[in-house]
Amino acid sequence: MAKRLPTRTAVALALGAAAVWAARDLPAQIGAKARGARRARMEASPQFSGGKFRNTVPATEVAAASMPRLFVAAMTDRDARRPHLPVPVVTPAPAAATTDGLHVTWYGHSSALVEIEGRRVLLDPVWSDRCSPSRLTGPRRLHEPPVPLRELPPLDAIVISHDHYDHLDMVSIQNLVDLQAAPFLVPLGVGAHLERWGVPESRIVELDWHESHKIGGLELIATPARHFSGRGLNRDETLWASWVIKGSTRKAFYSGDTGYFPGFAEIGAEHGPFDVTLVQVGAYGDAWPDIHMFPEDGVAVHADVRGGLMIPVHWATFNLALHDWSEPADRTWREAKARGVRLAIPRPGERVDVDNPPPVDGWWQQIA
Repeated sequence: MAKRLPTRTAVALALGAAAVWAARDLPAQIGAKARGARRARMEASPQFSGGKFRNTVPATEVAAASMPRLFVAAMTDRDARRPHLPVPVVTPAPAAATTDGLHVTWYGHSSALVEIEGRRVLLDPVWSDRCSPSRLTGPRRLHEPPVPLRELPPLDAIVISHDHYDHLDMVSIQNLVDLQAAPFLVPLGVGAHLERWGVPESRIVELDWHESHKIGGLELIATPARHFSGRGLNRDETLWASWVIKGSTRKAFYSGDTGYFPGFAEIGAEHGPFDVTLVQVGAYGDAWPDIHMFPEDGVAVHADVRGGLMIPVHWATFNLALHDWSEPADRTWREAKARGVRLAIPRPGERVDVDNPPPVDGWWQQIA
C-alpha cells in the first residue's frame, strides 16, 4: 500500500495539472472571436460571405472517407519524415541595417526576418517547442530556434499570414509584445486573438486583401492566398493572406500558406517584379492539394509573381505531412534548375544577401 500511494498521488497531480491546462491555457490558445467594429469590418469584406471567409477559387477539404487511409499512412514510414542527424542551425551574427540592402534570415518553418532598406520585418514568428494548443502533445520542433526572441534586433513590423498554430504562436506573440515595440500586421479577424493575448489595440493593424499600411518608407500589402483558417472547431472565421513588402527600390513577397491559383499572376502584374520571394513548399499531400502547394507549384508561384531569388519556406522544422523530411527541398531544387530559377536554400539562421546569395549545396541531403 505504501508503494502505491506515490503513484496515486502522481496520477492525481497529473490529472489536476491537465484540468488546469484545459480550463485556462486551452481557451487562451484558441484565441477569441471578433466582435464590435472588428466584426463589422469582416462582414464588409468582399471575401466574407455566409459567416465565413472564402477563397476566390474554392478549395476542396480533406474528404472524411480518406481519413482512415491517412491515419494508417501517418503511422508508417515515420522515420523518413525526420532527419537522421541534427539540423545544422546557424547562429546569425548581429548585423547593422543598411539603407539599400536586402537580406533574409530564415529561422525555420515559415519564420523569417526580412531586412529591407533599413527596416526589419519579422514573418510568422513561432518559437515554441510545439505548434499546438498543448505543451504536451502536437508536432514538436526538429531543431532549436537559431536565436532567442530576446536577441532579435529592433523590429519595424511583425507580419502574420493566418491563425494556424504553426504560424501564429501565442507564447511568441506575448513575448514579442514585451520585447519589441513594432506593430503587428494581420489579416482581418486575427486581431481578436492578439487582443486576448495582451497586444495593445494601438499595435494591431488588421488588413483585408489589397489593403496596405505604411511604416516609414516601407509599404506592407495584404494580398490573396488560397487557404483556410481556424484554431478550434470552427473554420474560416479569420482571413488568410500572402504579403508584399515594398520599399522605395526593393521588394519582397511572402506566399503564406496557400494552394496554387491564378491570383499569383495578378499579384505579379500589380506589384512585381520582386527581388526575393519566400514561398511555401512543404506539408503538402494528395489529400489536400488546394491548400498547400507542392514544391513544383511553389516554383511556379515564384515565376508568376516575377520573383528574382526564391527562398523556400514551410519545411524542415515541424513534421506536418506524410512526405519525407528532405523531399520539399529536393523537389524545389530540381524544379528550379529545370526552370532556370535562382534559388537559395539556407540553413536555419543563415542570413542571405539577396544580391549575393550562397550557392545551393544540398546540406539537407547529408542529414536526411
